[in-house]
Amino acid sequence: MDVFDDLIRGVRGHGSLFGSAVLSPPWALHFVDGAPLTVCLLLDGAGWIVPEDGPPEPLRARETAVVRGPGTFTFVDEVGTRAEPVACGERCTAPGLGGTRHRRGWLGPGEAAGAGRATLLVGAHPLHGEVSRRLLDALPAVLRLPAEDGDFALLDHIAAELRIDAPGQQVVLDRLLDWMLVCTLRAWFDRSGGEPSAWWSTQRDPVVGAALRLLHAEPAAPWTVGALAGRTGVSRATLAKRFTELVGEPPLTYLTRWRMTLAADLLVERESATLADIARSVGYADPFGFSAAFKRVRGTSPTAYRRAAAGAPAPAAR
Repeated sequence: MDVFDDLIRGVRGHGSLFGSAVLSPPWALHFVDGAPLTVCLLLDGAGWIVPEDGPPEPLRARETAVVRGPGTFTFVDEVGTRAEPVACGERCTAPGLGGTRHRRGWLGPGEAAGAGRATLLVGAHPLHGEVSRRLLDALPAVLRLPAEDGDFALLDHIAAELRIDAPGQQVVLDRLLDWMLVCTLRAWFDRSGGEPSAWWSTQRDPVVGAALRLLHAEPAAPWTVGALAGRTGVSRATLAKRFTELVGEPPLTYLTRWRMTLAADLLVERESATLADIARSVGYADPFGFSAAFKRVRGTSPTAYRRAAAGAPAPAAR
């Protein structure tokens, strides 16, 4: 288990396909759902993604873009297009938009044709919890993967699936979009000249990467710097120095923050679990030490965090 595995494992599409549309200019589709992550695949043609907060980003044939929510975005034929924006989400209907190749997609009068035509596929990925938030925090409003860096074979699989209407199609498309999202993010983090997050770039370091994998694979283990150094084959001083330099904080500080991130999600997901149960799950022998660490890192107590996440009012003061 590496850091990226942990952050991406909660990103799983389920009936997440908005639709595929064949568009003739001018067009302006306004995606109003504000999904945490939205994958846009342009099978042919060209257009622009205009995020709610950020500069326009061009999208060309066989390119992929990932848009980070909760802000909305618009897909247009040209920046400043004369087309009136059409709100798109669960349904997207307007005369002249073109057709759809998917029953959950946008409903139009038939496939368009002519100069400037573009075929767009859009899928949304819901994310929940604090673990996924760490991934979102590492992404820009829009990240675009140039065609030369994309996975053409996967894109062809998706295009072929859209051309048929077979049992289980939604599940197949969901999994293909999951695959496309993971491949796009990996390629983007690895891009030349980029500035990836420390947790990404350090994964390939033979010492720190090994230490991170151990902490993520066994977060509840009774780790010490010495024990972690022994498992990675270096001295305690070497590990502490190298980890702090590359990650930006000491190993056990990183571990505490990661445990509290896991605990925050467990407090919401396991409603019937006691604080003692949650504490043991993240490596604390008693709820008191766990509560103190949680409040120190998160700024609130575990009980108050759980209550706020559930939308329950705070108890009245006496």
